[in-house]
Amino acid sequence: MRIEHVEKLTAAELSGSDFSFDVEEEAVAPFDGPTLSRTVPVTRYTKRYELEADLVETTDPAQSLIVVARSDGQVAGYILVSRAWNHCAQVDDFAVARSHRRQGLARALMDEAVRWTRERGLQTIRLETQSNNVPACRFYERYGFRLGGFDRYLYSAIPSQPRPEVALFWYLRVSPSPPSGS
Repeated sequence: MRIEHVEKLTAAELSGSDFSFDVEEEAVAPFDGPTLSRTVPVTRYTKRYELEADLVETTDPAQSLIVVARSDGQVAGYILVSRAWNHCAQVDDFAVARSHRRQGLARALMDEAVRWTRERGLQTIRLETQSNNVPACRFYERYGFRLGGFDRYLYSAIPSQPRPEVALFWYLRVSPSPPSGS
């Protein structure tokens, strides 16, 4: 497994990897954090995301980060992070291929995001996921993220949703890196 910082990530690079996940339970209100308080079982289905032609291109490494994990030439996982308007680091996208889950790859990618955040003197990482992605929510909880809010209408206009989804917002406080020479 090779983890590398890259300047661009495209849908073509991701096309050979399966980033779908199975939904067997969903988080339900109340979403008053700091962790998920309740989940309910649902009829199992698979969630797939459509990939955009060009996901992202980094033009300024001080403002954004793209980290890709590759195995045998295929993308095994990636994380996209940017500096948000409110001086937080924001995880814009994050995925691990099915064939590489539960091997520590998500943690390794998130560690890179934390390192980048600290190096820039930012103190918080923010990300959003959906109420039907309970495995991701559990990972964020184990990593130390706290549930900070929700939006039940964010996905309501998407016609292809099999079930209503609630956007869940997670936050991780990080300590900035000490100044050089300390």
